[in-house]
Amino acid sequence: MKKIVIIYGLIAGVISIAWFLGSMAVSGNGHFDVENGMYYGYATMLLAFSLIFVAIKNFRDKHNHGLISFGKAFRIGLFITLIASTVYVGVWLIDYFYFIPDFMDRYAAHYLDKMKASGATQAAISEQVAYFNKAKVWYKNPFFNALMTYAEILPVGLLVSLIAALILRRKTKTELQPQTA
Repeated sequence: MKKIVIIYGLIAGVISIAWFLGSMAVSGNGHFDVENGMYYGYATMLLAFSLIFVAIKNFRDKHNHGLISFGKAFRIGLFITLIASTVYVGVWLIDYFYFIPDFMDRYAAHYLDKMKASGATQAAISEQVAYFNKAKVWYKNPFFNALMTYAEILPVGLLVSLIAALILRRKTKTELQPQTA
């Protein structure tokens, strides 16, 4: 189980970072698509975490005689999620602190421009400016930055792990036999 978890976790981690590293490489100078970046990022995470299904099925069918409990299947997904998420967070921290330390400034400017264009009140805009000023300070703390980044990716992996464990679990040999009516 350990080998499967490590291999699939690392592959999922590489896939999960592919979008933001690729988009930065294509655009150059750390520019990124703020408008659609969230959608591409979560789509890439789902693609990466689809490997959880493959890993659980591989373990169940090739190493566990076609049987796996919900708990064991969920643990496989959980460990893959933790490895992939740690790769994602580690690469994001390097990316943020060494290549795009002004990310929060750019994100705030984009968000505030959208608010102004949509006709938001000055009070609402001022409230968001105050929030972004706090967030910029928080984001400079690597521990807080890592926590926020884990909060972005971990729930996706946990949800996929839960779904995969529910779908792929097989407790007994009778579950393997076709059901007759």
